[in-house]
Amino acid sequence: MTPTHRATVFDLDDTLIDTADGWPRACAAFTAGHGHRWGPADTAALHGNGGWASYVAGLCGGTVGAAEVVEECTTAMVRDHAAGLVRALPGALELVREAERHGPIAVATASPRRFVLAVLDGMGLTSRLNAVVCGEDVARGKPAPDAYLHAAARLGLPPAGCLAVEDSPHGIRSAAAAGMRVLAIPRDGMRLPVPIAPLITDQADTAAAALPVLRRLLSAQPEPLGQ
Repeated sequence: MTPTHRATVFDLDDTLIDTADGWPRACAAFTAGHGHRWGPADTAALHGNGGWASYVAGLCGGTVGAAEVVEECTTAMVRDHAAGLVRALPGALELVREAERHGPIAVATASPRRFVLAVLDGMGLTSRLNAVVCGEDVARGKPAPDAYLHAAARLGLPPAGCLAVEDSPHGIRSAAAAGMRVLAIPRDGMRLPVPIAPLITDQADTAAAALPVLRRLLSAQPEPLGQ
């Protein structure tokens, strides 16, 4: 009999942790020092954007590069985490524990490794994860499929054997392009763009509400791998 697998690959920001204000605040402070006044359109552009550092650098009039943006904004976010300002979303840890019951689990995120590892350690998740893919690990960020393809490879599974859990349109596109099923949990109940709907396997309003959905998706008999 051909084996089947039920792995889960989680996005991090705004899927497992609440950073909806954190990253925009860090980036706004950085760009303010280079003469840019941050606005709502910038916050929206940041959401789920694997090229976030290049976007922020572009707001600074060519005076800085993406590497400097990553370094300074990551330092600010690590400081926020140490101050207790970065918290797990309600129900997020329960989602991870439920996924772990069904198979291997991973994180695929555009955030820098220094921040990601600090947060995962603080949440007690590091030992539970079979793979962690960060922004530095891929040549192309979300919505390109690279992060999810890399996560599947690290798990030793084809993407079809994985369920992605995502909050952003960019992230959903990334996971779907990699060939994964997608459980969408849109941030703050946002309405997803119409073209995203066909890419979603199922959807929930919050991480807490997603628990029975995740359980059902992971308990369903998947297609045998290789078919």
